[in-house]
Amino acid sequence: MRRLTGRWRIVEMDMWDRDAIDLVEPGFIEFTGDGTGQFGFVAVRGSMDCQTTERNGHAAVEFSWDGDDDDSQVSGRGWAVLLDDATLEGHLFIHLGDDSGFRADPAHRADRRGRR
Repeated sequence: MRRLTGRWRIVEMDMWDRDAIDLVEPGFIEFTGDGTGQFGFVAVRGSMDCQTTERNGHAAVEFSWDGDDDDSQVSGRGWAVLLDDATLEGHLFIHLGDDSGFRADPAHRADRRGRR
């Protein structure tokens, strides 16, 4: 989990464009060293229970989550894998709702790109 620990900026999702991703706040996913984490995009906020694993030789995490979507309680599951270019690729599922793939950059790299 160590290489995945930290804050990542969600820069792309299959279901929503960048304006939607950043509707309430800049979209993010964050993993902590204690096996938990959080994320936010559009009007969805979630707290995660994470398990580290490996996918095709890459560090990965699988998680369940619960939270809210515009003040409605929601939950789901997801996964993320650390790619060779130091980006995350993953998929997030909302129980009985939408699901979307996503791509995320380390927050510090995404912030530098946004200032150019």
